[in-house]
This record gives sequence, structure tokens and C-alpha cells, in this order.
Amino acid sequence: MGKLVRAIAAGGLAVCTAVDSTDITARAEQIHKTSATVTAALGRLMTAASIMGSQLKNEEDSVTVRMAGGGPAGTLIAVSDSTGNPRGYVANPIVEIPLNAQGKLDVAGAVGKEGMLTVIKDVGLPEPATGSVPIVSGEIAADVTNYYAVSEQTPAVCALGVLVNPDLSVRAAGGYLVQLLPGAGEDVISRIEENIRDIKPASTMIDEGMTPGQIIDTVMAGLSPEVLETRTVAYTCTCSKARVERALVSLGRDELRRLAREQETAQVECHFCDKTYTFTRAELEALLNRK
Repeated sequence: MGKLVRAIAAGGLAVCTAVDSTDITARAEQIHKTSATVTAALGRLMTAASIMGSQLKNEEDSVTVRMAGGGPAGTLIAVSDSTGNPRGYVANPIVEIPLNAQGKLDVAGAVGKEGMLTVIKDVGLPEPATGSVPIVSGEIAADVTNYYAVSEQTPAVCALGVLVNPDLSVRAAGGYLVQLLPGAGEDVISRIEENIRDIKPASTMIDEGMTPGQIIDTVMAGLSPEVLETRTVAYTCTCSKARVERALVSLGRDELRRLAREQETAQVECHFCDKTYTFTRAELEALLNRK
């Protein structure tokens, strides 16, 4: 299980959310059998989605974060509920590319830099709220920072990281997001910049045993951070046979009829957890009659 902590600081002028997503990222690696670089990319995106999701107001709300940068990993998708429980999917889980110039996993090389970061918030309105911004780095954290600046007009700083062991297991993963609220002056901005200038990567802090609360204390040092809430978060898929049935029905009568005619059984696999749902011909015909 992971842990997510949110705190307010600077007399209510800044909010910082930090999460330990090690177990979440490890679960994604186990499900999707990702290579090291893709594990890092998907882990970063799910960490960002977890933070974004935790800020939603209603229990039924959700957020989808999609990176389509034209890189060899293909499209990456992370979805989170309003508690901050994410799930993730990547089109191409195995990408073997050299380390980057800094000797680290080349997440930007796997994700690509020619495309869009899209955030879709489903908050119960007739249509989901969608914001898209061009990918500026492919490293994900800088792209999330840019999303907040451009799409939500909110000054923010995002840091995300994943450490992968030589055996491809996840050693540590986590991140934080600082958001400045209206009224935050140059003194607050300068202090945060000073705090994070020489800070260790988020994944390194997690690996060294720091909790999300301690990360917030480091990032917001001198600004009197006060914890608002602490949550347990986990990789959570919401698929069910009923949801798959609705998806099949949405294919239309002709496609359902074809499936029932051509196959004794139809199998549908969930992209997020790899669970397979099997439908007999009789069940498909029953769905056909339901329309």
C-alpha cells in the first residue's frame, strides 16, 4: 500500500501533496511486465494521476492522464479515483533503449516529445472537463508542471521518480506537487525554489526511508506546513463483468450479432489488470436482446 499526504503552508498560500507510490508502481510492473524504462514512465504517470485524483471533491469523480508523445512506448494512460488510487496502461510495455546522457533511464526517449499530455476530469457534469498541452520534455514531471501553468493557470512544481532494480523489480517510487494559490508572493516562491534547488530526487528520498510527510517538510521548509490529510492509496482496477457487458452492448447490434454467430465464447481482457472475462454465445445473445 502507498501513502499520500497533503499539507497547506505559507499561511494558506501553498499546497503540497506527496505520495509514496512504490507498491503501486510494483503492482503495475507485475501486471504489465514492463521493461525498466517503461516501468519508470508508467510509475511516474500513475503517481501524477494519484496526486491529481486526490484533489477531486466527490467520491464518484475520476481523472485520466494520457501521454501520447510518439515514442516507442506508445500511449500511456493512468486513471485515478478521488481517493488517489490509480491504475495504468501502456501500449508497448517492452522498450529497450540506452540510458540517457545523465546515465539514467531514458523516460523521455520511451515516451517521446512530439505529442500531447491530456488530462480528463470526470466530475459528474454532462461532459468531462478536458485539458491538453503539448509535451515539453517527455520526462512527465515537467509536463505536469506545464499542464498546471497552461491549462489550469496555476503555478506549480512537480517532481516524480522511480528507481528500478537490476531484476526489474521496483525499488522506490514517489513524487510531490506544489501548487501556489492566489496571493502567494515572491517571498513564498523564492523560499520554495531555494528548498528544491538542491533537493534529492523524489524516488531517492523514498528509497532512503523518508515518508511523504517528511518530503513535504523538506520541500516546504520555513513555510510552516500543516498536514491536512493522510491517505492510504493502492493500485486499484474498477473493472467488472457488468462494466464489460456495458462495453459490449455499446459495440452495437451488428457487432454483437457477429460475435454471437462466429464464436462459441468471446473473451475480453481488461487493459489495466489483465483480467479476462469470458462470455458464452448464450450470454452474448442475451446482451443482444437487452438492447
